[in-house]
Amino acid sequence: MATIQWFPGHMAKALRQVKENLKAVDVVLELVDARLPESSRNPQLAELLNDKMSLLVLTKMDLADSKQTKAWVNYYESCGQPAIAVNSNQGALKIIEKKLMSMLADKIAKRQARGINNQTIRAMCVGIPNVGKSTLLNRLVKKNVAQVGNKPGVTKSQQWLKAGKELQLLDTPGVLWPKFEDELVGKKLALTGAIKDTLYHKDDVALYALEHFIATNPGALTERYRLTQQQLQEPVVDILLMLTQKFGFKDDYERASERLIIEIRKGKLGCYTLDKVPVNASKLKD
Repeated sequence: MATIQWFPGHMAKALRQVKENLKAVDVVLELVDARLPESSRNPQLAELLNDKMSLLVLTKMDLADSKQTKAWVNYYESCGQPAIAVNSNQGALKIIEKKLMSMLADKIAKRQARGINNQTIRAMCVGIPNVGKSTLLNRLVKKNVAQVGNKPGVTKSQQWLKAGKELQLLDTPGVLWPKFEDELVGKKLALTGAIKDTLYHKDDVALYALEHFIATNPGALTERYRLTQQQLQEPVVDILLMLTQKFGFKDDYERASERLIIEIRKGKLGCYTLDKVPVNASKLKD
């Protein structure tokens, strides 16, 4: 799989705006995909945030393996990185507010000591494209104020949004880094829809997906596509060709690859998590 490179002008601009607005916020909400918590973290954002207080929000938890999500949250917390997992459609505002109030307790107490009773928390939301940021923000503010689309790069500008009585949110465009040195990270991001579909070879991603499900949940493949355990022992290239025939696409394995990717994204093969929890903290991105 060739190295994927994608860095539109609005992303470079967004990075500058994030840096410029850091001083105006109390905390940063860094949104990542619960299906790939580490692979969906932008290392350039980590450099910009530096010592700024941040809350890692694992979105799309309803699409991820629940045990793995819990393990990831516990892992980040054990490493000193506050983290929570949310389903954008179920009570996310209360969960986020409660966590932020706890994180900012000292700062709020100092404000009260100075006679400042306004406890509004100003937070900046950052993350890569298609991580579910706009969907979450719309749920938090209870309005369709952030443009939503099931493709990367929908949000192109920043805007302030009010969520509840105590939270103001600065929405920012999703930002990818210029290229993925780790080929595996690129495949994971492509499979979950963080990268435009025109920028990678679909069969490469489909083959990776098959390898992942064969190793972690072969039952999903046997149930969905009526493949036998014996067939799953074949090389993944042959399995993809089998699926191509089952889909009625003759020898159009590129079309079959696209269908497999779409069905995985829609949860047709069940919940899954592509990133494994690291054994030790040194494997976390600084």
